[in-house]
Amino acid sequence: MPIFSPLLAGLGSGLSLIVAIGAQNAFVLRQGIRREHVLGVVVLCALSDAVLIFAGVAGVGALVSTAPWVLVVARWAGAIFLLVYAALALKRAIRPAALMAVSAVGGSRSGALGTAAALTWLNPHVYLDTMVLLGTIANAQGDPGRWIFGTGAVLGSFLWFPLLGFGARMLAGFFARPASWRVLDCLVAVVMLLIASGLLAGS
Repeated sequence: MPIFSPLLAGLGSGLSLIVAIGAQNAFVLRQGIRREHVLGVVVLCALSDAVLIFAGVAGVGALVSTAPWVLVVARWAGAIFLLVYAALALKRAIRPAALMAVSAVGGSRSGALGTAAALTWLNPHVYLDTMVLLGTIANAQGDPGRWIFGTGAVLGSFLWFPLLGFGARMLAGFFARPASWRVLDCLVAVVMLLIASGLLAGS
């Protein structure tokens, strides 16, 4: 089997799942626009995807799919976290004092990394997409195709998150205005609420 066939299949599959509006992408975009701890957030998100994808390739996805309670717990935990994050975003949008210029000093590195980790690991869709879905597709490739497929999917994450985080800087001028931050935070809050509602509806 040619090496590029499963590699490109993994790359395409990975990108198709992560290039979507979601809590994690919205946070990476916001950090990129504010130029706050972008490298750390990008690396954490990409490495988290890599761990989950390779776990799925290794067969952990089969375990998760046979233990529905794991996804139920993750769904409720993720929904609660998203609701809290949505409330914080609305608070930033309502209170002008909470809005900072792009050049201003923002939150701590540990806070940014903690939020990125929570948005990643408390999102049950991440497990479904990476461990279950990608893991299932990868294992259909056989050996060594499944590992090549997984590598392609991981490559997609390592391409997307830097593009999203560092590419967002082109919008820095626009978001230097408080009104623009209000719009962004309102959109982030709406996205969080919609995702949380979907998680609770499926529980």
